[in-house]
Amino acid sequence: MPRIALALTEDFADWEPALLTAAARGYLGVDILTATPDGSPVVSMGGLKVTPDMAYDALDPDMIHALVIPGGLIWEKGVAPDFTDLVHRFRAQDRVVAGICAAASALAGTGVLNHVAHTGNSVSSHSRYESYQGAEHYRDQPQAVSDKGIITAPGSAPVTFAAEVLKALDLWGPEAEAEITVFSAEHR
Repeated sequence: MPRIALALTEDFADWEPALLTAAARGYLGVDILTATPDGSPVVSMGGLKVTPDMAYDALDPDMIHALVIPGGLIWEKGVAPDFTDLVHRFRAQDRVVAGICAAASALAGTGVLNHVAHTGNSVSSHSRYESYQGAEHYRDQPQAVSDKGIITAPGSAPVTFAAEVLKALDLWGPEAEAEITVFSAEHR
């Protein structure tokens, strides 16, 4: 069964990965691991205290099939960790890497969006990163984008973000679709 690692930060947006983790763990039996920069507990924007399983450095792409990074206030505060090494370790093993909201822009900062279709909160938020050279591949749309194992989404798209991660992990089927459909019923 696949494993998904959530790379959490202080003040992470707890709702952004919630649909993904609920469907993946609760209905599909996927292992969910949590990590923080140094393995210390973090508190989400909503006040949820998370004691992680490990530090980012301990995340092993040989054992983990997807790295998911939720957005959060840490980017607005200007103290977000640099995800470059972590993201490139996972991509070197052809693992799924996903970022939503400000974390999609953090992926832009690692250079992995330079040659794949992607989205996020805005192309201007990506362009704040010097290593971002992928503006021609940016899709200004409200749904998540998946291309070559990299998934991005604006913060307003946790439903399609969850669906695209599950599809990238070959977990999309009637059960996953039914669960995501239930979660997104109000948007029909």
